[in-house]
Amino acid sequence: MKKEEIPQDDGALGRIAKEVTYVVGDDGKYETAQSSGWDVKTEALNVAWNDVERKIEAAKQKVLNSEASPVLYFMEKRIMDLSILSAYTGFWKWTIKRHMKPSVFNALSDQKLKKYAELFEISVEELKNPFTPPTSEKS
Repeated sequence: MKKEEIPQDDGALGRIAKEVTYVVGDDGKYETAQSSGWDVKTEALNVAWNDVERKIEAAKQKVLNSEASPVLYFMEKRIMDLSILSAYTGFWKWTIKRHMKPSVFNALSDQKLKKYAELFEISVEELKNPFTPPTSEKS
């Protein structure tokens, strides 16, 4: 692609940042140039984010229907999978799958809950009750 052919569509990050693209310069050598975005790439990103949002909502419904524990919801919300969760917590993947069962989750020790809460950057209380609004302390 030549420098004058670089797409300059309004991208997802167009107002925040420019994307570096490799182009062929007038001398035939590769060089870098900036693009503000490309409609095709923006559409692909939108499809990907819609898929992420759909997975989060499906996980939320499973938790609300007592079909899964909040571990599934926060895993989806943080865009993780079993391998990533296992690597960060030190739990085996099969153990995490068990923790996703509400009955097993409800019996987890405070130490295990704390490990998940720290990873998800929430409190243990938020982990146990993800859809309950936090209570404000009164002075």
